[in-house]
Amino acid sequence: MKKIGLVGGTGPESTLMYYKELNSGIDAMTGSKSMPEIAIESVDFRKAWNMVCEEDYEALAEYLSSKITSLKNSGSEVISLTAVTMHIVFDLLKEKTAVDLVSIPKAVCNEVNRRGYRKIGLLGTIFTMEQDYMKKDFEQAGIEIIVPEAEDRKLVAKRILEELELGIVNDTTLTEFNGIISKMKDEHGIEAVVLGCTELPLLLNDNNCVLPCLDGVEIHIRELINLASA
Repeated sequence: MKKIGLVGGTGPESTLMYYKELNSGIDAMTGSKSMPEIAIESVDFRKAWNMVCEEDYEALAEYLSSKITSLKNSGSEVISLTAVTMHIVFDLLKEKTAVDLVSIPKAVCNEVNRRGYRKIGLLGTIFTMEQDYMKKDFEQAGIEIIVPEAEDRKLVAKRILEELELGIVNDTTLTEFNGIISKMKDEHGIEAVVLGCTELPLLLNDNNCVLPCLDGVEIHIRELINLASA
């Protein structure tokens, strides 16, 4: 079993999900015979988030690269970020570290293709919804990406930052998000919705969402398990 390295802390709630699910997933896969070695380099979320907001991508890449290098030096062979938004500097990180990071967008795109969806909705932070780092793999695969309208994007981003990043889950927010997803379905014909922020699975899942959910955390963890056990 290869050692797994995670750049965590962006935010803490999703890092907890990764740690728990990687352990339970590999334990189940091996019939309770093995659990993974996991190294976590946890960053200062506020510091990293401010760099994103200020578009100081070079500084962000330097900061995250130092964490990735530490993971590599610790013997980690399967290394990944635990936040979609940090993929804003994904290509820079690969250049700086020469590490073949396991991409969340790529893993989710492969799953969308496997399921045969051709038009999907995307929810995430304001950066994920408005920039292209989560979208380009889908566009290259001929899959149409729909994001909420401007005011709805602001609402989604606000709820993620002020609630879900802090582990707060409100029924009122679930109602709001389902309303936004229904609007994208009615106006654009989306077939499913990508949970493009690693805190969104705290709120949305196939059992409470008006459309099928593509849980980026679950899909990514499955890819990490497959690579670690290969």
